[in-house]
Amino acid sequence: MAIFFVNPVNLIQTMTMALDLAVDGVSLHQKRTAIICCHLAEKLKMSSTDEQSLLSAALMHDIGAASSYEERKRLADSRNTEWGEKESIYSHAENGYDLLKSSRSFDHLAEIVRCHHDAWDGGNPSGLCKSSIPLAARIIHLADRIEINTKKSGPMLYNCEPVRKIIKDYSGTQFDPSLVDVFFDCSKKESFWLDLTLPDKSSTLNARLNMGSAHFTTEDLLNVAELFATIIDRMSRFTATHSRSVSGVAVFLAGYCGFSKNELYMMRIAGLLHDLGKLSIPNAVLEKPGSLTAQEQLIVRQHTYYTYRILEQIEHLNQVAEWAAWHHETLDGAGYPFRLDEDSLTLGARIMAVADIFVALTENRPYRKKLPKETIMRIMKTMVENNKISGRLVELLFDHFQEAGMVVQTMEDWAGEHRDSY
Repeated sequence: MAIFFVNPVNLIQTMTMALDLAVDGVSLHQKRTAIICCHLAEKLKMSSTDEQSLLSAALMHDIGAASSYEERKRLADSRNTEWGEKESIYSHAENGYDLLKSSRSFDHLAEIVRCHHDAWDGGNPSGLCKSSIPLAARIIHLADRIEINTKKSGPMLYNCEPVRKIIKDYSGTQFDPSLVDVFFDCSKKESFWLDLTLPDKSSTLNARLNMGSAHFTTEDLLNVAELFATIIDRMSRFTATHSRSVSGVAVFLAGYCGFSKNELYMMRIAGLLHDLGKLSIPNAVLEKPGSLTAQEQLIVRQHTYYTYRILEQIEHLNQVAEWAAWHHETLDGAGYPFRLDEDSLTLGARIMAVADIFVALTENRPYRKKLPKETIMRIMKTMVENNKISGRLVELLFDHFQEAGMVVQTMEDWAGEHRDSY
């Protein structure tokens, strides 16, 4: 099994970029929150290990809001409601906990994310209060509300006193009083506030996160991909297993094409992440029962571009980025988003395109039921004749049609067993 040297922070920040597609502004919000956490952690003299867990959790604390429109709306509402409206505040935190606890790479952050809105004086769904709430969660809770109440327009230093007053008013009820004292000490410096104006270029955050590279096996990367496949597929009941099904069929075809064991791992990861950019598409478009308007079609066409730009930032995943993001490119050069032709499309990208089309045709969609075998074969054969997809791969798929169908059926059965999670 291949071992990669991947900067975990680069991986996490890339994930927050993906989340920003689903929840407007969440990436910058999470980065600003992490910057505030940096200042508080420094004043608290936290250990390097504890600080890394704190900052990693801060950069992903709103991950639970990405999986559905309802969660996104609750998060938006929570930024404009009073503390007593618990549902909008806690729902995405619990959802984030559910996502992270099943991830081998990030399970240690799950409880922090779950408690990042817990009030100091109790009354929380977790049942925790005061010092029983994880310290990192208490810090993120405070930092989150500092960031939310900091105006993004006008001179940043105008924010100081209004925000300090809000935080003081909730000291001892919402916030740990000792942490409020630390905040008041830190926020005397103009640099505390000005660091928030350039979150993408923050030397404070970048220096604190500079952990170097860590060993990641293909299994580790696959685990991260599984986490995001869950987020992607939860967005619509019509695509509850799409990413996993495409991944399975792509690996199935790649195996017949002689891909190595490591290449098959990479293909599985690419399949799981091929629709990462769909986090940018509103549910109203994804679940529209009728034909899409011209404008809605343009919105859909953006998703593969975002998939590519996000994945290309992660070391050693250039090949995965191409296989994943080029699944709507066509051999005649009329696909999207890069208008690549057959001279540029690798075998892996061609496999992904065939797998995506096959799975889509076997799925129920808001505008039609799943199609019978004869119709699927006719549609795909026509696409071959029009030089859209690989005839060799389609022939291979048809030769093993029943086996490929079983891959999709297996995922549908899996979804039935995990229906409460979707």
